[in-house]
Amino acid sequence: MTAFTPFDGYPPTALQFLADLQDNNDRDWFNAHKPTYLDAIVAPTQAFVTDLGLRLKAISPDITFDTRANGQGSMMRIYRDIRFSQDKSPYKTWVGVVFWEGPGKKMQVPSFYFHLEATGAFMYGGIYQFPKALLSTYRDALVDVELGREFDDAIVQVTASGDYSLYNQPHYKRVPRGYEPEHPRAQWLKYNGFGVSSPHISPDQFASPDLVDICYDHCRNMAPIQQWLVKLTRQ
Repeated sequence: MTAFTPFDGYPPTALQFLADLQDNNDRDWFNAHKPTYLDAIVAPTQAFVTDLGLRLKAISPDITFDTRANGQGSMMRIYRDIRFSQDKSPYKTWVGVVFWEGPGKKMQVPSFYFHLEATGAFMYGGIYQFPKALLSTYRDALVDVELGREFDDAIVQVTASGDYSLYNQPHYKRVPRGYEPEHPRAQWLKYNGFGVSSPHISPDQFASPDLVDICYDHCRNMAPIQQWLVKLTRQ
């Protein structure tokens, strides 16, 4: 893996770029300001990926990170997929970074996710949407005596660590067929993904290398849920 300089924080031009992109979301503006994107967004994000990725190895040695910025690494592409969207804005106005774990593609396994906008940031731990096979495994785990107890314990640990937010909108209106509607974890059976979000990270913390410490602390607090999900990928 290519070596990069340590993360020193995002420069003020990074937040200004993201704010301006919201008002100028077109190819001509982006191409004219692409050097700023590369210098103020891509370069520090690659350093952030390396620094936080190495720290996350303390949570699990199997965490994967990659500094490539072409969509194949941890940093998500800035280009939006507009094929099936009514919104034809070509660019995302945020930075997304994934640190993933488990067998499978990075967006189909549990991960820690960093999301940065001009107005703030947050960390997420979990999996946004289960692949079909993992969805079945997740449901069976919820009703399993041992795995279900571990799920309950993980939620207690995470919510006791601070103002962390669990998924609050189930995808399905009813408990899936084959599962008891009165089961103690019936509410969680209605979800097609599961995870937890950190409290808001203020923009005034972006310019410091301490952002890595802040994000690591959130990941460590959210790890019981992320690691429970990782365990399911290895069933």
